[in-house]
Amino acid sequence: MTPQPASAWPLAELSAQLDALLPGCRVELVEEIDSTNTELMRRGRAGRAGEAVLLVALRQSAGRGRMGRPWQSQTGETDAAPTLTFSLGLPLAPRDWSGLSLAVGVAVAEALDPQRSAGLALKWPNDLWLQDRKLAGILIETATLPGEASTATRYAVIGVGINIGPRDAQGMNTPPACVREWQPQATAPGALAQIAAPLLRTVLEFSETGFGPLATRFAQRDALRGREVQLSDGTAGRCEGVGWTGELLVHTAAGMQSITSSEVSVRPRAG
Repeated sequence: MTPQPASAWPLAELSAQLDALLPGCRVELVEEIDSTNTELMRRGRAGRAGEAVLLVALRQSAGRGRMGRPWQSQTGETDAAPTLTFSLGLPLAPRDWSGLSLAVGVAVAEALDPQRSAGLALKWPNDLWLQDRKLAGILIETATLPGEASTATRYAVIGVGINIGPRDAQGMNTPPACVREWQPQATAPGALAQIAAPLLRTVLEFSETGFGPLATRFAQRDALRGREVQLSDGTAGRCEGVGWTGELLVHTAAGMQSITSSEVSVRPRAG
C-alpha cells in the first residue's frame, strides 16, 4: 500500500452526506494531533459545543481509550494510515444515555461487515473483535454545554480507533486484528467513507429512541453471549447477553447480575 495523500480523503463528499443528516455537520482532517477526543472536548468547553464535526487524524500522539488506556495511531514507511482514528462531536439530548457505546459499535460493525461474512463481533461495552482479537475501540465523553441551565443536552464526543492494516501487538492486552484480513485493499479513507454516514444516522436514531431498537442487532454480533466470563471486579459467570438499555447480563453463582459500570472490564474465561 502506498501513502494516502490528503486528496485521497473524500472530505467534501462526506461533509455533504453528514450535512444532509445533520445540517452544519462537516468533516475535518488533521495530519497530527494529541487526541481527536481531547481536541473536541477542548472545543466544547471553549463554547463551540454547538458545532457538529467529524475530526479525523492521520496520527495521534496521546490517543486515549477507555479507563485511560493509550490508543496510538500508527504510521508505517509504506502506508500513511494503517489505523483510522476519528471523533464525532455533536450536541445530543437522548432520553437515556445508556448503551450509546453499544449503538456506535453496531453502526461501525454493520458498515464494515454488513453481511457478517467476516464474523466481526461486538465485545461489551466498547470494542469490536475479530476472532477474539481487537479490531477497534470506542471512547465516549460528554461535556455540559456552556450557558445551558439544563443538562438534558450535552456535547457528546464519540471517538473511534480502527486497525486498518496489521500492527505490532507489543504491550496490548488483546492481540490486534485488522480490516485487511477480509478487505485486502482497505484504506483508512475508504473505511471512513463506509462508516461516517451510517454512524451519524445511528447516533441520531439513538438520541430519539435509545438503545432498545438496536438490542437485537447487537445480539447478532455479541462476542460474549453464551460464554463463561471473568469481570475485573472478581465476578465470574455465564454471559447472557445485554439488556434493553445496554447492561451486561451475567449469570453468577449468586444469580443474574446486571453490569452497568463502564469501569468494569470483562473477558472470556480461558477454556
